[in-house]
Amino acid sequence: MQQQRGFTLIELIIVIVILGILAVTAAPKFIDIQGDATASTLQGVKAALRGGSQLVYAKSAIAGEQKTAEAAGPTTQVFVGGQTVDTDFGYPDAEKTTVTTLSGWVDIRTTDFTLVRGIGAGTDDVPAVGTFAIIPATGSPTIDYTLTTATDASCHVLYTEATSAVILASVTAVTGGC
Repeated sequence: MQQQRGFTLIELIIVIVILGILAVTAAPKFIDIQGDATASTLQGVKAALRGGSQLVYAKSAIAGEQKTAEAAGPTTQVFVGGQTVDTDFGYPDAEKTTVTTLSGWVDIRTTDFTLVRGIGAGTDDVPAVGTFAIIPATGSPTIDYTLTTATDASCHVLYTEATSAVILASVTAVTGGC
């Protein structure tokens, strides 16, 4: 009597069908990994901005200028990370922030992100005055600076400077469009 070796055609077809079903159900979970990675990276940028702005505020408080509005002079500046940072009520001044000064108080790779300073009333293309946005430098994420809640269909981090001694600086990561 001859012993059968290998798989029958039916068994091979069943295995291929099962693998096809697994591929169809698992593939969508891995297709959007880049968007999830970008959103997670922006959450890290948000945390870095918050921590850095708290560091600047602490240095401003030590200097006794945490209740002073920006006056374009040494009374509203602190020296952090080798950079002079202009402050507004102790927090970094968004209108004066550049990529160079940002590197003094935030530890992020500026080659991976683009800094967009706010001007005017703010539109979907440009953030409002008193804010700056950080967007990913690669890919083509959806950007709309008028959207400011975390789940909105945009992909940016928005820093809003302090406007008084009681209205503090805030940082929002908008990652619904990443």
